[in-house]
Order: sequence, then structure tokens, then C-alpha cells
Amino acid sequence: MRDYPTATVRTRVTVPLRFGDGYSVDADLVTFHGLADDKEHLAVVLGEPTANPLVRLHSECLTGDVFGSARCDCGPQLREAVEQIALRGGVLLYLRQEGRGIGLYNKLDAYALQDQGLDTYAANAALGLPEDGRDYTAAAQMLQALGIDSLDLLSNNPDKADQLRDLGITVSHRVPTGVFTTAHNVRYLRAKVLQTQHTLPLPELTAG
Repeated sequence: MRDYPTATVRTRVTVPLRFGDGYSVDADLVTFHGLADDKEHLAVVLGEPTANPLVRLHSECLTGDVFGSARCDCGPQLREAVEQIALRGGVLLYLRQEGRGIGLYNKLDAYALQDQGLDTYAANAALGLPEDGRDYTAAAQMLQALGIDSLDLLSNNPDKADQLRDLGITVSHRVPTGVFTTAHNVRYLRAKVLQTQHTLPLPELTAG
């Protein structure tokens, strides 16, 4: 287990969330002191607390979460996660890791290369960037500051579970998200399955 400093809660405030499809829920938004990467990550606490909460590590995606980009599945995953976690009780960690950690400008540069035929991972590599530069130490700090050391993880990405376990968090089960395909993101989703073993059913990855 990797050693890392303890983080503490900075602010906790209730905010009513409203989504474009009419879904609404109240959430506690939590900020932190002492996160390892000094970024402004946010915990979204939903539903009633449980001994083994449902947790999602959601990496920030401005294009998908805010503008509804159809080139990824991030926006629908965020919307689904909020409702699923609210029903069961748990936390969504909104992590400032745009573009799998490479940043917004680099992500859009990678999009331009994808338009020339590269997949999402090859495009990052062509820019001299990691295929996936995300580190979840801050996520583990946030969970422990919230008193969570055991959870079910809402994710298709085995690396998230592996990293949390290495950081001392018990991941009891990994719960898959839905499959949100569009005509614009099928190649992206297939690449995630083939390159980084995301647990998405390949037969379902056809254009929506």
C-alpha cells in the first residue's frame, strides 16, 4: 500500500442539482485541504450513507459534461452515476483530470489527430503524452477524509479499482456503467475495450 498524506474536509454545502432531462436531486458538495496534487477535486455526496457505498471516480470532461459532446460517453455516464448513487447512497468524486490527465488543450489536439485516423490512445502517444496519465491518490485521500475505506466502484475501468486497492481502499465489487454509444464515439469506446480492457460489451458498440 502506498503512503500518502491525510486530507481533511474544507467545506461541505448542500446544493440542489438539476439536469436537462428534468431529473433533480439534492447533494452535499465537499471540498478538501491537503490533496496530493493540489487540484480542486470535488466530492458529490448523494443519498443516505451506507457501510459499503456506491462510488464513482468521474474525470472532468468539459466537452462531454458541459457541452454534451457526442465524441465520448462522459456526459451520459455522469448523469447515470448521479441517479444510481443517489438511489443507493454513496459518493461521486469529480476529479479534475481532463482528457485522462492531459488537459483540455491537449485533448482537443488529440481529437484533431483522431480525425486523421488515430485512436484515442495512439493520438495521445503521437503528442508525446501518456495514454492515461491519471493517478488516484487524491481520490483515496478524499474517500478516507469522508470515512470511506470500503466501497463498490461504479466503473468499467479496471485500472481505477486496481489503483484504489493499491492505495488501501477495499473495492468489494466493480459495478458496470451503461453503454452510451453514438455515431461519433463508437471508435473511442472500442479503443477503450481493446487497449485498456474496459468492461464494455463489444457487440453493443454499434452506432446509435
